[in-house]
Amino acid sequence: MASLRVATRMFCAAAEAAAAPVSKTRWERLKNSKAGVWCRGLVSDYKEACREMVVGAWERPVKASVYMTFLGGAWACFYTKPDQSSFEGALLERSNQLALLSPWIRSANSDGHVQSLVKLRNEGRLRHASLGLLSLVYHSSYDPDATLYEAQCSNLSEPWWEFPRRVLDVGFVGRWWILDSKMQDYDVNTEEFKHLPAHMQVTSPPTVQEVERNERLHKESWLPLMVEVEEEEEKETKVVDRMEERISEESQMKPLKD
Repeated sequence: MASLRVATRMFCAAAEAAAAPVSKTRWERLKNSKAGVWCRGLVSDYKEACREMVVGAWERPVKASVYMTFLGGAWACFYTKPDQSSFEGALLERSNQLALLSPWIRSANSDGHVQSLVKLRNEGRLRHASLGLLSLVYHSSYDPDATLYEAQCSNLSEPWWEFPRRVLDVGFVGRWWILDSKMQDYDVNTEEFKHLPAHMQVTSPPTVQEVERNERLHKESWLPLMVEVEEEEEKETKVVDRMEERISEESQMKPLKD
């Protein structure tokens, strides 16, 4: 009887355990919460947007290629945008290039522009602004560490409409365009040629025929000299023969005169 009672209790406990509701796990509770429902809705929205994007690109390939080109170009411009350290490095490099030249052959335009930028840099008045796809370098009236009243008072700061006048350079696609344009022909001093006539101050690029002729002459200058000894000896013998003939003729003419 005792064993029957134990078996009955065990079967009753198993039946109650099977009938009792199963407790949910932590992941299921998080999944069914408000945050889980919102995240699932967000993922489904993004999934639907991506699907529509792929379908639209497949239906309109030209439009999709144009959009991709613009996005790729914008990313390339943002990635290759120069910063302030690159401007300072380019400025020091240009200054060293001009320092290697004599003051008599430097371009006054290039030298003046670089010297003004170096002066502003030494005074701490150069500023850099990043605009996403490009960078700007401009100058301010005072150093940021200056403790003058004019430098610290916001009411005395320069107005925003004067900002274009203070821009010194534009950085785009890894280059500083104004600095590079100012450094063109930096080793040519145009002041040396201002006293020449107008047609001598302007030089035109050589034509194709002139370039080919110069290249041909340059190649011929490297060839060894070919001296034809036999022809020179023949010329010398001819000259000697002529001289002998003249002497003989003169000697024959003398007795006739006598």
